[in-house]
Amino acid sequence: MSAAHDPSLRESTTPLADLPWPLLQSVAALADAPLAQIAERLRDATLPYMGSSALVIFTEDCTGRPQKKAGDKEIISTVSIIELDTLRATLSDEGPWFGEAELAGQTRPVLALKHASSNALLVLTDPPADPGRNAGLELVAYLWRLTARRIREKVADAPPSYLLESRAASAERLRVTAELTDLHSTTLETLMAALRSSSLNDAAARTTATDLTAKALIGLRTHSDRTTDLVREPVAKAFERLREDLRPLTRYSGIEIEFIEPPLNGRALPGEVAHAARAIVRGLVLAMTEQPDVSRVRTQWDCDGENLLINVRDDGRGALKADAPSIARLDRRVQALTGQLRIDVMPGWGADVFVTLPLDLPTRPAGDVAGWDLAPRELEVLQYLVAGHRNRTIASTLGISENTVKFHVRNLFKKLEVGSRTEAIALAHSHGLR
Repeated sequence: MSAAHDPSLRESTTPLADLPWPLLQSVAALADAPLAQIAERLRDATLPYMGSSALVIFTEDCTGRPQKKAGDKEIISTVSIIELDTLRATLSDEGPWFGEAELAGQTRPVLALKHASSNALLVLTDPPADPGRNAGLELVAYLWRLTARRIREKVADAPPSYLLESRAASAERLRVTAELTDLHSTTLETLMAALRSSSLNDAAARTTATDLTAKALIGLRTHSDRTTDLVREPVAKAFERLREDLRPLTRYSGIEIEFIEPPLNGRALPGEVAHAARAIVRGLVLAMTEQPDVSRVRTQWDCDGENLLINVRDDGRGALKADAPSIARLDRRVQALTGQLRIDVMPGWGADVFVTLPLDLPTRPAGDVAGWDLAPRELEVLQYLVAGHRNRTIASTLGISENTVKFHVRNLFKKLEVGSRTEAIALAHSHGLR
């Protein structure tokens, strides 16, 4: 749905001729903004009407980059997903909320707005006192609704390059979070063991320190779990979100949509696969319902451990064209995720569409990787690093110890002449290793 057709964006009754030209320019800039710049464009648009030290957008539609930020560097460089998720959980609806919240490591005044349909969050830090009395608040809310809608549209129409970059970013964020969790969990658990030791006489000190450390451990693990949730989505949850997306069509079109549930224990989907799968099914269902004499559409998901398997079929006359622009657009999105789309059209019997989406990025070493003189095991470890796996997972998969994995990683650093996993992954990507 475009912004022009979104009822939530038609609340203003101000005639177009009465709107200031800079505001119209800001709206146009937002509509044309690439995802990487949309926070800066929104901040430029809102500053004349609502001052703030920083602007932060938190949206799960963009799994690779769930935060989009502009403004004070000290704030936008340290604000965390868990802080934003905690703030969002306190908001009951999409009405403006003003108060104090923990953000960027300290309590500060914020203005927060939640977008109902996408659950995206906008936060303005250090707004004017009592922003509810600010005449520009309604305009800021309007610009935010426009921005949230544009983010969803741009993610739905994302080119292959965006999807691949997003998957790489998701994998890298998950890896970094997992390593930090391992590091700090070990440190804090050791501290707890020491404080619980009977050799320490100050019982009150031990109790206080133990309680503080336990709280820190819970917070750290919650942060890790929340980050994992953004990167991976249980297949049953992803399918339920699809059902919710298609509910209005089921309700008003008169066409019956049958949903065949995926297995509850199916492998979790990478965020980009889940988003793409829903968009692909929505597009197929819409294309099918535009045909004559279609009364029923059936969609089914399954997971074989390596691929998400999608099947959508209708009971029409078999008029769906494989070379139709709408199908070609969906096929490009499938190919961006190295998947396959096949259409079987049976005149008089309907159309049957099969989509296969791999859950893992392909691992195909380029020819010049041989120049690094890697041993077979080292190449295996490098491929797992590029896929975003942590040492513990690599060790379990290859049947070796974590210390052996660390040994191979150190050798990789020397041979690739890099100083970190991030540098190794970037270098591997530049040589075609996926």
